[in-house]
Amino acid sequence: MRHLLAAGMATLSLVVLAACGSPEEKSVHFTAAGDIGLGEGALAVLDTVAELKPDFNIALGDFPYEPGADQEFCDMVTGELGADFPYQLLPGNHESDGSDGDIKKLAACLPNRLPGLQGDYAEQWFVDVPQEEPLARIIVVSPGIEFPDGKLDYSKGSDRWNWTEKAIDGARAENIPWTVVAMHTPCFTMGRYACAAGESLTNMLISKKVDVVLNGHEHLYQRTHQLGFSDRCEYMTVKTVEKRCVVDTGDSMTQGRGTVFITVGIGGRTPREINRDDPESHYFASWSAGNHNSTLGTLDVTATTSRMDVKLVPADGYTFSDSFSIRK
Repeated sequence: MRHLLAAGMATLSLVVLAACGSPEEKSVHFTAAGDIGLGEGALAVLDTVAELKPDFNIALGDFPYEPGADQEFCDMVTGELGADFPYQLLPGNHESDGSDGDIKKLAACLPNRLPGLQGDYAEQWFVDVPQEEPLARIIVVSPGIEFPDGKLDYSKGSDRWNWTEKAIDGARAENIPWTVVAMHTPCFTMGRYACAAGESLTNMLISKKVDVVLNGHEHLYQRTHQLGFSDRCEYMTVKTVEKRCVVDTGDSMTQGRGTVFITVGIGGRTPREINRDDPESHYFASWSAGNHNSTLGTLDVTATTSRMDVKLVPADGYTFSDSFSIRK
């Protein structure tokens, strides 16, 4: 039996947390996963999302994996989560150019449902959640993604680079506690792909001390240590190990020291193998793939004014999990 989110979850809500007489804190709760498809794996992950009852979900790209199946994908999502649930899209390489889905058609049947969104939904946008007294700014960008008229330019100094930088700086200027950037393509990876996100853009996100960067594309789960810059490490080069840029290897981190990169390409498609001998493996704290603790599932994130708790929740039938926290 499939689990549907209650109608009350259709609009972003705040959860009130209380602990042992301490002051109550408001929170925002969201999930995130990409590389989904139309099979039983996708349904199992959507069931997990429904059981978690988040305020919204960030879908990290690559959706039906079939041409002409956009409405079928939308019907699957709304059938599991409800017609008004905020299932927020960013494009993957399969549907951005219309080859295995069409991002415009998907955005029409799974439209933005978060108030105050700025930018071009399902391409490049940001939103503060909740809209009043926000706890987090979610920033979506699309580097390395091929659209019908070509790839979007996120090179240093470009309009889209400047837009991204301004969105990050704006969150800090408005004293929004947490900044999350989401895009389909990762840079650091133990999987099969190169740094499609771009080395310069990735370094900019680290220099800005974005709290968490979320990716899909690789059909696996991988989570880095907290990576950051200092006088000892001022830039990170793809496929070259910069051990001094690893600022925290624990599971309880301090905000402002660096950035955690998480690939959650386990939304339904069969996991691929990971290369544990990849030079960048030194950056990673946790991983799951077809040849190591294979799992499907969703990232589950809760943020308050003082901390962000992040965990990987496996779908039914899987056991691998991961968790960490970032504190003020």
